[in-house]
Amino acid sequence: MSGNKKFDVSSKKLIGYIKLTLVVLMGVMCIVICAQAFTKVSAANFYATIACCALLTALEAVNAFVIKNFAAKMVFYGLDSAIILAICILTGNSFMSAIYCIVLTQCYIAIDRFKDKAVIFGVSCGVFTFSFLIGCFVSNPYIEAIEIITGVLFGLLAIAVDFIVTTFLLKFYKTNLKLSAALKEADESRARLEEVYEELTSTKVFEERNRIAKDIHDTAGHSMTTVIMQTEAAKLLIDDNPQEAKNRIISANIQAKNALEQMRESVHLLAGRDKVRSLKEEIEEVIAQTIDGTDVKARYSLDDVQTDDEVYRFIVNSLKELLSNGIRHGKATAFYVELKERDNEICLLVSDNGAGVKGEIQEGFGLRGIREKAEKLGGKLRLSSEEGEGFEIEITLSRKKEIK
Repeated sequence: MSGNKKFDVSSKKLIGYIKLTLVVLMGVMCIVICAQAFTKVSAANFYATIACCALLTALEAVNAFVIKNFAAKMVFYGLDSAIILAICILTGNSFMSAIYCIVLTQCYIAIDRFKDKAVIFGVSCGVFTFSFLIGCFVSNPYIEAIEIITGVLFGLLAIAVDFIVTTFLLKFYKTNLKLSAALKEADESRARLEEVYEELTSTKVFEERNRIAKDIHDTAGHSMTTVIMQTEAAKLLIDDNPQEAKNRIISANIQAKNALEQMRESVHLLAGRDKVRSLKEEIEEVIAQTIDGTDVKARYSLDDVQTDDEVYRFIVNSLKELLSNGIRHGKATAFYVELKERDNEICLLVSDNGAGVKGEIQEGFGLRGIREKAEKLGGKLRLSSEEGEGFEIEITLSRKKEIK
C-alpha cells in the first residue's frame, strides 16, 4: 500500500536522524575529553587520546549508517568497548558513563528483541565496571575505595536509566507505528466499504450491508475509541508512571488488532468471501493475538462447534470485548476460555484472575451490548465476580436455528 510505504520511509528518516544525533553527540563528547586531556596528560597520551576518540567516532558513524548485519554490529560494539577502555587508561574515567550510554543507545536501536537488549545491557554493566576500575588504578593508584564505589554505582545507574528509557521509548514508538498503520488500513477498509455500497443493487444485499455497518459501529468503532483514550492516557502517564503507561499501550494495541480484524472480516463479507476459519480456529486466533507481545497467559478448552454466521460473529466479537475488558479494567494476567455445546445450547465461558468487582456489577457499554445481543439471539448472559477473585462471564445461546 502506498500509504504504508510513505509511512515506512518517514519512520526510517526519523531513525536516521536519531542515529546522526548520537554520532554528533559522540563527536562532541570526544572533543570535550580531548580538551580536558590537553591539560592533564602527557603529550604522547594526548595524541593517543585524540586518535582513540577519532576512531571511536568513526566506528559509531560506520556502525550506524553502513553496517546492517547484527553479528557485525556486535563486533563493532566490542571494538567500541576496547577503545573506551583505552581512553579510560589514557585520561581517567571522565565522561565514561555518557560515552557508554551513547554507544548502548545505538545498539538498542539496532536490536528488536527485548531479550537481546537485556543481554547487551548486562554485559555492558560488567564491561563498564571493569573499564572503570582499570581507569581508576592506572590514572590514580591511590584513589579511595569510596570514590571508586560511588563512581561505579553512578555509572551503572546512568546505564540502567538509559536502558529503561530507550527501551520504553522504542516500544512506545513502534506501538504507535502499528496503531497508525492500523488506522490507515481501517481508512482503506472504509473506502472499500463505500465502493461496495455503490455496487449494491438488491434489497437483500443492502440489508446485509446495514447489518455489517452496525457490527463495525458496535465493535471496531468502540475499539478505536478505546485506542485513542488509552494512548492519550499513556502520554499523560509516561513520565510519572511508565509501567502503567506501558500497560495502557499494550491494551490499546490489543484493541487496535481487534478493530483491524473486524474491519477485514467486514470487507471480506461485503466482497462475498466465506469465512475461512472454523469458530474454534477463530477463537484460538483471537486468543493468540491478545497475548502476543504481552505477559498475559491463557488456557482454553474448545469444542468444534458449528453455527450460523450471525452467532459466529457474535461469539468472536464478544470474546474480543471480554478479553480486552479483563486486561484494561481488571488488570488480568491470565484467562481461561471455554466453548462447549451441550443440551442443544452453545456456551462460551471466559474467566480471569483480575481485580474483580466489589458489590453489584455495573455493566458498561460493552457488557450491556453483549447482553442485549445474546437476548436477541434467544440466549442469556451471566456475570460473576468478587473483589480480588477475578471475573467470570458465561454466554449461553439456544441453538434454535438449523445450521446451513
